[in-house]
Amino acid sequence: MKKIFLFPFAFFLIISNAKADALQDLQKFLQTTQSGRAQFIQAVTSPAKELRPARTKTSSGIFAFVRPNQFRFEYVKPFPQMIVADGQTLWLHDVDMNQVTAKPQSVALGNSPIALITTAVDLAGLQKDFVLQSDPDANGLSWVKATPKSRDAMLQSIRIGLLDKDAMIQLSKLEIHDAFGQVSLISFEKFEVNSIKRDSNLFQFVPPAQAQVIRP
Repeated sequence: MKKIFLFPFAFFLIISNAKADALQDLQKFLQTTQSGRAQFIQAVTSPAKELRPARTKTSSGIFAFVRPNQFRFEYVKPFPQMIVADGQTLWLHDVDMNQVTAKPQSVALGNSPIALITTAVDLAGLQKDFVLQSDPDANGLSWVKATPKSRDAMLQSIRIGLLDKDAMIQLSKLEIHDAFGQVSLISFEKFEVNSIKRDSNLFQFVPPAQAQVIRP
């Protein structure tokens, strides 16, 4: 009888420890990674509809950030676009349209996926806007699921895949589920930890002279 009851109890302890480890990995990433730079590939899959199968569009580029309020997403393929947060303003530059949109950063980010990984410095900061829970480890990564607390959020959930490499926790994947059933998977490669200084010109943006600047 003892063996029958001990095995489920031991199994429960294993699962509980695994769940704690994923949140601990996220905490370590937030506290030890003050800046980072990586290449990324983004695959956006729209849900299937009547007479139309699911569609996936792929893009790639470079991502960089300095915690807590500066980042740069530069899309290179298939079309050049840029998103830069300088600490005050969020700039969106559509190169083909020669158009720049500028928004106050504090208003524009909210509980976006970018804010999730670049602005918070610990789990307590994230838990103000997200419900955090550990998902099972998969593909060599520990996974944390973040669900926005805001009912008005355009996001349903974000899954963060973390890689333990060389005694450092690195951001490896973001899986974003939005309110329209669309899934975006961002994979980060060649992640450089703490390689950027706060005064880097990566986070400075000046609209091109002939660009149309929109300030909604």
